Amino acid sequence: MKRHYFGTDGVRGPYGTPMMNEELAWRLGVAAARFAQTQSGLYLPQVMIGCDTRGTGPALRKALAAGLASAGLKPVSLGIVPTPIVSLLTRQVGAALGAVITASHNPASDNGIKFFGVGGIKLTDEAELQIEQLMPPAHEAGAFFLRALAPAEEIISLYPEPLKDYLALTTALLPPGSLKNWSVVLDTANGAAAVTSRTALAALGASLTLIGHLPDGQNINAGVGSQHPERMSAAVRAVGARLGIAHDGDADRCVLCDEHGEVLDGDELLTILAVHALKQNQLVEKILVITVQSNLGVDAAVAAAGGRTCRTAVGDRYVIESMRAAGAQLGGESSGHVICADISPTGDGLVAALKVIGIMQATGRTLSELRQVLVKFPQRSRALTVQEKLPLESLPGLSAVIGAVTAELGATGRVLVRYSGTEPKLRLLVEGPTDAVVAACLDRLTVAAHTELVVI
Repeated sequence: MKRHYFGTDGVRGPYGTPMMNEELAWRLGVAAARFAQTQSGLYLPQVMIGCDTRGTGPALRKALAAGLASAGLKPVSLGIVPTPIVSLLTRQVGAALGAVITASHNPASDNGIKFFGVGGIKLTDEAELQIEQLMPPAHEAGAFFLRALAPAEEIISLYPEPLKDYLALTTALLPPGSLKNWSVVLDTANGAAAVTSRTALAALGASLTLIGHLPDGQNINAGVGSQHPERMSAAVRAVGARLGIAHDGDADRCVLCDEHGEVLDGDELLTILAVHALKQNQLVEKILVITVQSNLGVDAAVAAAGGRTCRTAVGDRYVIESMRAAGAQLGGESSGHVICADISPTGDGLVAALKVIGIMQATGRTLSELRQVLVKFPQRSRALTVQEKLPLESLPGLSAVIGAVTAELGATGRVLVRYSGTEPKLRLLVEGPTDAVVAACLDRLTVAAHTELVVI
């Protein structure tokens, strides 16, 4: 059965619309509490709730907490914190659930809610479907919602020092003072990592040039962060920094740039981490878990180092599920979600950056040298905003072009066509033997999509 509200990473949509508002947050809170009470095992009836810096976060937190409390759970506010802190504290305190009010890399006009289950692990598709089925019907929710909302602030308790353990954990990844004389550009997207990443890197001795560090409730991801690394790259070149680090709004991902200001995506970070671990005989099960979106060059580099890749659907929670099934400790996405399961049960942009810096220190190599371990296949992608996500199998023209291009590329490339799980977009990706071939194939797919879909 198809989920109606949940996408690739929680529930997300423009604030004030039917896809994200206070009443929906309350209904989700009621349902999530009901779901938690169906689960077996020992856990505290608490929910760790964190927010990013969006101005709409407090209202949604209040409504979500009211729903959770009305169904028997105790909401605990962590304040503005990165997503990985919510995951870690959910696991650390043994809470029934964790919840983050965030729309990740989306603009400030959007917001969302994503949940963690017992152990700080993101919920499965099946669990999210269960929650949807347990939601109070919209037509019955209004009066209950308004009554529950009034005393909501009184039932939310505050977690003492939510940043303390996280900062201790992350700063312990490198020797004390090991970033002395390191110039680092840090872009925190005016988001949830504005305090944490700066504090951790400064504690290790780094000299920081800050971008996107002054959130005002409306400027999250606005021309800054991992989706907009241009300012980070320019700053690295301007100040002669060793590297740049850019997070998204909730800081569960990062991209880096080398000392020349050239951006490294998640595929490059994962390959650097995996190949180094293989050389040290430390990559658990010799497996790196990646998604279907990752470049074929990742598979080649990991295989050449003696390991293997396991591919899964797009979405960091699918990566995590595959990691757990395979007993792997390292996985992630080309978007910059990197999961180091020995440190955190979910993606963590700061942990990923510190792990790569650790390799720079251990090898004495610059980031521009380390990135050479990945030789990418020529790849191009395009995102088309569509009016309606019609099933791909109902589009014969597009399906025919996908089949033809796939056959022409054969073993020299691949085609990936899918809808975004969080936005109204059709994503097209082509890899092939040359950039010219890839560009031509991508144009053919684009024309076919425009013929059968209403592209905005």
